[in-house]
Amino acid sequence: MGKIFLLMGKSTSGKDTIYKFLIQDEELGLNKVVPYTTRPMRDGEKDGAEYFFKNEDEYQQLKADKKIIEERTYHTKYGEWRYFTADDGQIDLTKGDYLVIGTLESYCSFRDYFGTEKVAPVLINVDTKIRLHRALDREDKQEHPKYDEMCRRFLADEEDFSEDKIEEAGVTRRFNNNEAIDECISEIRGFILENK
Repeated sequence: MGKIFLLMGKSTSGKDTIYKFLIQDEELGLNKVVPYTTRPMRDGEKDGAEYFFKNEDEYQQLKADKKIIEERTYHTKYGEWRYFTADDGQIDLTKGDYLVIGTLESYCSFRDYFGTEKVAPVLINVDTKIRLHRALDREDKQEHPKYDEMCRRFLADEEDFSEDKIEEAGVTRRFNNNEAIDECISEIRGFILENK
């Protein structure tokens, strides 16, 4: 029986970069799960790669069909942006292990949906100052930077990943990605191999 490794951390903690390395590691043999979002596509993104991009009506239909495993909604300066994982046949634990990017809240939803023994949390930590510099650098590269949204998300993450919430979720293991991302990836890789 397979397991879901749920990679999470505050914005600009390196989740996407770490995910790309882990999902390409043939020895780990992790299957990809493409999440859904209603937010606008960023420069360089493609539908079905990073996310399935849906509009609000499509999201509401999936919800009505009881196909949502986990979801979160961000009230942004540009309207409500939803991020969610759908029970669309991508996850079949009889066929192997999976790697998913999410939040602390989505970890709890996956854990409750599939069972504690089937979902392993992988929490990435980054110092606040480093995260802020990374966030600014990322936004500077966008054709139409949204600095106000960057700030909102940055502050919201402080609440979403509070120490109380981390403890309440039962997450005890953390992986630091302050400078040497290779070390962080190596530690996570070892954790996955031990827990498959």
